[in-house]
Amino acid sequence: MDVHHLTRADARRIAVRAQLLDLPRPTGLHEVARHLTVLQADPTAAVAPSADLVVWSRLGAEHRRGDLEDAVAAGSLIELQGMLRPAEDIALFRAEMAVWPGTGDLIEWQRDARDWLETNDGCRRDILDKLYDEGPLPSSALPDTTVLPWESSGWNNDRNVRMLLGLLVRRGEVAAAGYEGRDRLWDLAERVYPDVPVVPLDKALRIRDERHLRSLGIARRAGQAGERAVVEGLRGTWRVDPSYLDDAFTGRTVLLSPLDRLVFDRKRMEDLFEFDYQLEMYKPAAKRRFGYWAMPILHGDRLVGKLDATADRRAGVLRVDAVHEDEPFGKRLAAEVREEIEDLADWLELELEISCG
Repeated sequence: MDVHHLTRADARRIAVRAQLLDLPRPTGLHEVARHLTVLQADPTAAVAPSADLVVWSRLGAEHRRGDLEDAVAAGSLIELQGMLRPAEDIALFRAEMAVWPGTGDLIEWQRDARDWLETNDGCRRDILDKLYDEGPLPSSALPDTTVLPWESSGWNNDRNVRMLLGLLVRRGEVAAAGYEGRDRLWDLAERVYPDVPVVPLDKALRIRDERHLRSLGIARRAGQAGERAVVEGLRGTWRVDPSYLDDAFTGRTVLLSPLDRLVFDRKRMEDLFEFDYQLEMYKPAAKRRFGYWAMPILHGDRLVGKLDATADRRAGVLRVDAVHEDEPFGKRLAAEVREEIEDLADWLELELEISCG
């Protein structure tokens, strides 16, 4: 099979189109979720929850705040391993759950997780019984009857129930079942996941690779999905979805969540877009260059700046502290960015307060 030779501009346009960030816009939440395959369920809401921002970036005002929560409550979107996924996609993961922690020769962390769960099988059964009788429940309501605590480098020490729940999710026994306030609820997977035929493991992995590449357009790791490509100025080979290789591209100006899949893989972002960006929410304020939750600004096929903004719901304002321009914005681009910020404030139902020049 021939190798496709792409310029960086070609690769960027493929990536933008694949992420539904060009024109025309998609038409509904399920179309977006189905195509992107995942929406990261991150609770940080400096502007709005990331999953909502991702959908708003594609749909604009057609996306109503609360639609995602309604979709989860209705069961059309299901959370799995921190990602909201179309309910029908769960069938692509059930075979992998059934052979947890894996097939063939296991690596050390897989053996350790298996052995720890086996040692604490009594606690596993206690949790499943509690959920059967009373679920859905937050983790704080579940019993910690572990006989061997979870040990790590420190981050997860003394968080036995949380770690055990994570393993039970991977085994397909427990599933996230929505939220009560900010607390995630858990229930038996059989009461959350749709009752549909399980896709055999080899076929499921192939389909997942194909859909992953379809959502990204171009990626370094996508199994055998798509076709091989090289990108001018970059080392190594990529996999590209050939359906994006025509020249059709109509870009627009978009504000992105810092966790948007276009920028989530920082190495890919740097390679294709040559964009200088870091999520700085974990840095001390004095060491931040762009802001706590700075939103990348996409213009056509280029990432051109960052918006430092905060939604202050108590004051009823979307406060804009800075618009960082990687290169000076012309009048047209500045006007388009301003229009996107105004649209964001309208969507959030907040007044716009701009404290920068």
